[in-house]
Amino acid sequence: MSVENVQGGRSSAVSRKTNETDIQLSLGVDGSGEVSLETDVPFLNHMLDLFAKHGQFDLKVEARGDVDIDDHHTVEDIGICLGQVLREALGDKKGIKRYASVFVPMDEALAQVVVDISNRPHFELRGEFPAANVGSFTVELVHEFLWKLALEARITLHVIVHYGRNTHHMVEAVFKALGRALDEATSIDPRVKGVPSTKGVL
Repeated sequence: MSVENVQGGRSSAVSRKTNETDIQLSLGVDGSGEVSLETDVPFLNHMLDLFAKHGQFDLKVEARGDVDIDDHHTVEDIGICLGQVLREALGDKKGIKRYASVFVPMDEALAQVVVDISNRPHFELRGEFPAANVGSFTVELVHEFLWKLALEARITLHVIVHYGRNTHHMVEAVFKALGRALDEATSIDPRVKGVPSTKGVL
């Protein structure tokens, strides 16, 4: 596995190959929502598209995995890769807003995502999804993806699904809110001098 910072803006790319998955992923934090997604998990493609478009991230993912077993390894490893490139792209984190709290409705569903670009990985998910599957996608993999993203990006991530009836709508609201929250938290605030921490480092 290799992670590299890409020249020109806050961006990074990673290549990860295991016996279970083969992934190339790149992220531009200061993007315009340009997306190219080729994975074996159609529902995750849909969610990543929403995440990038609403976060104004440039995201490219090429992923193949052992989906003949199930989607777990592919979803997990994409979360790992996305977290790694986000951390690398943000560099020393000077000038970022650091925090964000975003509510997003999707019809009857309401999700909230709270982020701290803290260098202290922690993840909490509150909410109950009515269905175990959306199409062929196992909904418990939402937790797996978000937890690995938070762990590898070294961020504090709280996700609250306040209510909803349709599981697709609820998960969709989460990914839209995630994009918007990370967009805000990673944005540069000209008032911030150096790193936004009394410790002097993140």
